[in-house]
Amino acid sequence: MITEVCAPSLLSAVNAGKAGAHRVELCSELVLGGVTPSYALIKKVVELLDIPVYVLIRPRSGGFTYSREELEVMRNDVAMCADLGCAGVVCGVLKKDHRIDTVATAGLMEAAGEMDFTFHRAFDWVPDQEEGIERLLQIGCSRVLTSGARPTAEEGLDALVTLERKYGDEIIVMPGGGVTERNIGKFKTRGFREIHFSATRLQHQSLPLPKISFYPKSLPDEREIYVSDPAVIKRMVNLVK
Repeated sequence: MITEVCAPSLLSAVNAGKAGAHRVELCSELVLGGVTPSYALIKKVVELLDIPVYVLIRPRSGGFTYSREELEVMRNDVAMCADLGCAGVVCGVLKKDHRIDTVATAGLMEAAGEMDFTFHRAFDWVPDQEEGIERLLQIGCSRVLTSGARPTAEEGLDALVTLERKYGDEIIVMPGGGVTERNIGKFKTRGFREIHFSATRLQHQSLPLPKISFYPKSLPDEREIYVSDPAVIKRMVNLVK
């Protein structure tokens, strides 16, 4: 089973590579659902890792419906990833009613060229996932990352199995969202070929507590950072070999 680690930092990506993950999805600000990482971060990760690096292309948090100018930024970021030697991008666009915007998404796929293209978890907002898959097949998308339209992939397992059985010969259905050591084996048992997880934990930095926080009260303070744990990654990889 192919394991993809969602890595929200340079350290997380390096940890994933050392721990035996098959692929990395590099992003920034995972706590906000992820946004596009910087040019320098992408470049460094590609240089350091000997496994495929996919990059999340999302210009901001706050949904997946974009202006013409934002789509131009996204296409330029996709082209940047190609220039830097990335193996794939993870992206997607929705209309205001949350149906897949096939025209905008196809434009991003065209910009990706020979890179692999994964339609990300915006798919879990799509009101009819089977209709959504049909739209992705129309434009030649090769993979969809989804929790089965539920908060976690474990909760959406039945829906994921339905999609895999109906469309698995035409598109890779990759479960993601809340995948842990405790439940990862369920997805291999049900026949999925790929799995997506972050294996993140809060890592405390030995720094003084700042007098002013720039975080909302719902988040940990600035001394805590999310890091993909290499020990957890290694155990999860071994569980689905």
